[in-house]
Amino acid sequence: MTVAAIILAAGASRRLGESKQNVRLAGETLLERSVRVAHLAGLSPIFVICRAGTEPPPVALAAVLPNPEAAEGMASSIRIGVAAALAAGSAGAVILACDQPAVTPDHLRRLAAGGAEILASAYAGRNGVPAYFPAAFFSELTQLRGDSGARGLLRSARAIPLAGGELDIDTPDDLALARTLYGP
Repeated sequence: MTVAAIILAAGASRRLGESKQNVRLAGETLLERSVRVAHLAGLSPIFVICRAGTEPPPVALAAVLPNPEAAEGMASSIRIGVAAALAAGSAGAVILACDQPAVTPDHLRRLAAGGAEILASAYAGRNGVPAYFPAAFFSELTQLRGDSGARGLLRSARAIPLAGGELDIDTPDDLALARTLYGP
């Protein structure tokens, strides 16, 4: 059985001032980078959840699913991705954001090996995404509401350290730092 990737890319990017999905870093968009890393990790199928009515950059190797309820917050995107993973018969899913440049294929592979337990990424003194959820937790994930995502499920999960995981590209300063670390 396969482990799906659910890439959250439906945020409004208000603090950044431009669509995160289309921002280029080291020669590719953040969305292309996330899809590439998920593919290299062996995750399949790959679902990209984008804000309905927006045009994401073309991404090979992934199914782009529109989220008409994106204004609700992250939980609405998780619900759409989990429903798609469930329909695909996935044994589990790795949920990741499109704006964390430190994520590597090796890190995603280690998460996807979680088996029957939830595995989170650890950085900045907390657990977060990317995170692996076995199919046994899909029902709980489809009940999430609001913008906190799966934070409650991740608090007590076993975690794998993700060096640099605290850098997510939310502001122009974050983007400048990422370009310093990873290339323009």
